[in-house]
Amino acid sequence: MTTANVEWLTIAGDPHRWRALGLVVSDDGLVPLMGASLRIVDGADDAGIVSWAFSGIDDVGMIDGLATEVVEPSPPLFAQHPIAASGLDHVVVLTDELERTSDAVATATGCELRRVREVGEMRQGFHRIGRSGLIVELVERPEIEAGPASFWGIVINVDDLDAACERIGDELIGAPKDAVQPGRRIATVRGDAGLGLPVALMTP
Repeated sequence: MTTANVEWLTIAGDPHRWRALGLVVSDDGLVPLMGASLRIVDGADDAGIVSWAFSGIDDVGMIDGLATEVVEPSPPLFAQHPIAASGLDHVVVLTDELERTSDAVATATGCELRRVREVGEMRQGFHRIGRSGLIVELVERPEIEAGPASFWGIVINVDDLDAACERIGDELIGAPKDAVQPGRRIATVRGDAGLGLPVALMTP
């Protein structure tokens, strides 16, 4: 069994924007979540996912262009978030060649590709990482330029999606709708929230 685990994603941005969404952000930028957490670092002018931090893998530096930090395993972390966020469901990675990026993820982590989904010209591949259970969703589309893979966005699970959306308000989040995953619902945070990357909230 692999010991690889995603401890957190580092995101450049404004911590106040994440707090305004209804997430607890500590003074050092940590957003505690069950499984993989988030860490917000100052960088509002160049917002987005900067890197991910793994425990239980060799120090590879990069996984197909994705900046990778190796850290010690963290104890279970959690906070009572105002929007009742429970965990990080998945991170979306863009790639011009799904097999290349998938092989790099599997080689570095020992977590093999679970399945591939094809929708028109888009292909999606899925890895599930360690005890965090974080899903890495690889997305290949014809318009993605050749080159290394890149982080794109995240989906956060919340205990009550309707209550979370009501608290956030229509001006900052879209209406809940059925997700691709059977029996689940999802709502997309609007760009006006100022998070600097695509973020959605989803039922567990």
